[in-house]
Amino acid sequence: MPVTHSGSGPVARPTFAVVPGAQVNAVLTGREKQVVDLVEAAYRLHGAGGTVNPDSYFLRFPDRPDARIIALPASLGGGDAVDGIKWISSFPANVASGLPRASAVLILNDPATGYPYACLESSVISASRTAASAALAADALSRARGGARPRRVGFIGAGLIGRFIHTYLAATGWEFDEIGVHDLKTEHAEGFRGYLGRGPHGGTPAVVHDSAESLIRSSDLVVLATVAGTPYLNDPAWFAHAPLVLNVSLRDLAPEVVLDAVNVVDDVDHCLKADTSVHLAEQRTGNRDFLDGTLCDVLTGAVRPEGGRPVVFSPFGLGVLDLAVGRFVYDEVARSGGLAVTDGFFDELDRYGKS
Repeated sequence: MPVTHSGSGPVARPTFAVVPGAQVNAVLTGREKQVVDLVEAAYRLHGAGGTVNPDSYFLRFPDRPDARIIALPASLGGGDAVDGIKWISSFPANVASGLPRASAVLILNDPATGYPYACLESSVISASRTAASAALAADALSRARGGARPRRVGFIGAGLIGRFIHTYLAATGWEFDEIGVHDLKTEHAEGFRGYLGRGPHGGTPAVVHDSAESLIRSSDLVVLATVAGTPYLNDPAWFAHAPLVLNVSLRDLAPEVVLDAVNVVDDVDHCLKADTSVHLAEQRTGNRDFLDGTLCDVLTGAVRPEGGRPVVFSPFGLGVLDLAVGRFVYDEVARSGGLAVTDGFFDELDRYGKS
């Protein structure tokens, strides 16, 4: 267990535990509403200055230009304080061999001693916090616009993140008249439609669209969950019906579309970098005047998106969200007595050697 001392006296000898994916899934499955609440609390704490969330660090490879591994260090304050880092890889070529694109681990550090006390399988934690963020934004932005929740949803990108976002929307009370799917690979779109038929909206008609334009024009809520590296959604006219767009994959929208929309981000400085759609819009205009605020601003009522224009939420992804969800998973596993502690992980703990 992490140490909670605040002085220089003796402390318990640190321990280290490994939490595998099966335990992570067991904790998070069925607790989607609770995870959304955790993510909202982390956003509010971040907005109030109660976190440290430095830039992400990208490890890239000259011989594998489409692959990367990203380090997200962070510190979450408050009553469940924790420090740590997520180490997440994105290897799009995995998909062709049947493996998920992303894999990840999360290290939790004790704020009192700095010692790491757990390593958690984190692909599910990362997907869950991403989906919770999207569901939270969809609800908050719909309410802030003063209208009803959208009833027609479309997913561009038929992978794991899209599936998790759908699960979180369904678990937080969203109901749809129609669900659209578009993917560059038809078999992926059909696989996603098969999941929808088995999922919580099994009775909702699911339509596979042969073009992104067709899906966008027929959707009031658009979920972008692709691995696109450069924009391909270029025509603002496709968005003339003012949909709510969850720009989760960050690089699908051309600057023209961004500049024609109301824009909300998770964190301004984090999101406007690495050639994201909003970063390209900044480069195009030379300013950030097209930004309307952050999700925390929407949650606190400081920002209310105007009607009649598309609303785009662009979340770069904050490490503090991973820490909030990871700490919750660790605590639940520990409470249940299922924590697998590695005996003797830290060996050199005596300043002058073992007596």
